[in-house]
Amino acid sequence: MNIDVLISICIGIGLAASTGFRVFLPLFLLSIASYFHFISLTDSLSWLGNPISVVVLGVAMLVEIVAYYIPFIDNLLDTIAVPLATIAGFLVMFATSVHLDPTLATIVSLIAGSGTAAAVQSFTTVTRLGSSVKTGGLANPIVTTTETGSALALSSLSIFLPIVAGVVVVILLFVLVFFYKYLKRKLS
Repeated sequence: MNIDVLISICIGIGLAASTGFRVFLPLFLLSIASYFHFISLTDSLSWLGNPISVVVLGVAMLVEIVAYYIPFIDNLLDTIAVPLATIAGFLVMFATSVHLDPTLATIVSLIAGSGTAAAVQSFTTVTRLGSSVKTGGLANPIVTTTETGSALALSSLSIFLPIVAGVVVVILLFVLVFFYKYLKRKLS
C-alpha cells in the first residue's frame, strides 16, 4: 500500500467518523477543501467541490447544528441521523478514495465509511438519550456542543493531518467497543 492510498483512507475514515457526530459539518469541510483544491475527490463525486455544493452544505450544516440545541428536536433528529450518517460516511469515504480501484473503493466505503459513521452515531444517540432521561434534557446542550466540537476537530484533523486522524478513529472505535461491553454488562 503506498502512502497516497493510506492518506486517502485516513481522510475518508476520519471524515466518516465525524459524520457520526454531525452529518453535514464534515461534508461541508470536505466541500470547502475540494473547492480550494486542497483535497482531490473521485470524479463521480467531484460536484462536492463546486460553489453551489459549498453553499448548500454550509446552510444544511448550520440548520443541523442549531436544530440540535432545540429540546426534543434533538432526540427527533437522532432517529434519522443514523441512516443519514451511514450514507454520509459512505460518501466521504468514497469521495476521498481517489487512489483506489472503484470496486475496492465501494467495498471499503461500505464497510469502513458507513460502519464507522453508524458506530459513532449510535454512540451519540445513546449518549443523548441517557442525557435526556437523567437530566430531562437539561444537559443536552452540553452533549450537542461536545458532539459539534468533536465533529469539527476530527474533520479538521482528517483534512490537515490524516494519519493522526486515522489513529484517533481507531482509538475512538476501541473506546466505543469498551463502552458497549460496559453497558451490556451493566444492563444484564
